[in-house]
Amino acid sequence: MEWTRGRILGRGSTATVYAATCHNSDDILAVKSSELHRSEFLQREAKILSSLNSQYVIGYRGSETKRESNGVVTYNLLMEYAPYGTLTDATAKNGGGLDETRIVKYTREILRGLEYIYSKGIVHCDVKGSNVVLAEKGEAKIADFGCSKRVDPEFESTVMGTPAFMAPEVARGEKQGKESDIWAVGCTVIEMATGSPPWTEAREDPVSVLYRVGYCGETPELPCLLTEEAKDFLEKCLKREAKERWTATQLLNHPFLNTKPDIEPVLVSGFVSSSPTSVTDQMFWRSVEEEEEDETEELQDDSRDLDRSSLWGCYSERIGRLRCAGRLDGPRWDMEVEDWITVRVRCEGTMISGSYEELINSENVFVN
Repeated sequence: MEWTRGRILGRGSTATVYAATCHNSDDILAVKSSELHRSEFLQREAKILSSLNSQYVIGYRGSETKRESNGVVTYNLLMEYAPYGTLTDATAKNGGGLDETRIVKYTREILRGLEYIYSKGIVHCDVKGSNVVLAEKGEAKIADFGCSKRVDPEFESTVMGTPAFMAPEVARGEKQGKESDIWAVGCTVIEMATGSPPWTEAREDPVSVLYRVGYCGETPELPCLLTEEAKDFLEKCLKREAKERWTATQLLNHPFLNTKPDIEPVLVSGFVSSSPTSVTDQMFWRSVEEEEEDETEELQDDSRDLDRSSLWGCYSERIGRLRCAGRLDGPRWDMEVEDWITVRVRCEGTMISGSYEELINSENVFVN
């Protein structure tokens, strides 16, 4: 398949995702690219994704090795394009939190996707809002299978994922399976409801969060704004004992999900607008990404995906400082608070590999 690389959609520690156009049609793809010598995880992801076919999982379109114009040899995973970004994008654009009707819709679709991949003997191992995309019709689809693995009776000792979404047994480095994904679903519901994942200090101190989750007997705080049905659903996801958590199938039959009708997808108009409505608007990020492409080599960037919800928090605090600048008669826009021209910051994502004991004793904790 002949295609042309376009704008950046997201970045990872070893791969970058681009929009791409096909030469022989008007189709748009998402292409995840990595330098060939660093593509072990991407090749594994391609192998897993090629075995899946579900309306609740991002579609596989092929894979290839290609020599770029700059001489770099890349491995490329071609996927279905999701025009409305990630669930984290949608939550941030909504001002930090979705209404319960949309939470129900997306949670139902995530669980259907998990139910399907479990039937194929695969666990995801990194369920979170930024790994769920909103496709052409506004439906949620599970994406990013870079941490995924096939279910094996003798589980691997190495665990992977994101600390804020890790289950207790994963934080302790004991086991990672279907039950661990269910814990992460609960954390993702909290992210949708509040605009932030649980354990707000996870970005600054991921090892401390691993300790709290793994050894201190804590569970994430349930958002007070949710209904009792929703809270009961979360309690079924966030049991500290893995065997006590409900399965994906059981959760799909919980009253929080099965008593509410399907709704029409809410398509985010900012994705087709020519004018950004906020600093988290997708069109704004397109211009930032295109500007950054002129400044750096596209295929040699090691930064993690930008977390829009974290960016929202950064700017909310900044605006709040102006609003509360010791005045009662309104904001002071003339207040000297940094440079108001530069409106982007780099908020690092966090990915941990290994048990808590390995991390706490390591001089080189893998955080990206």
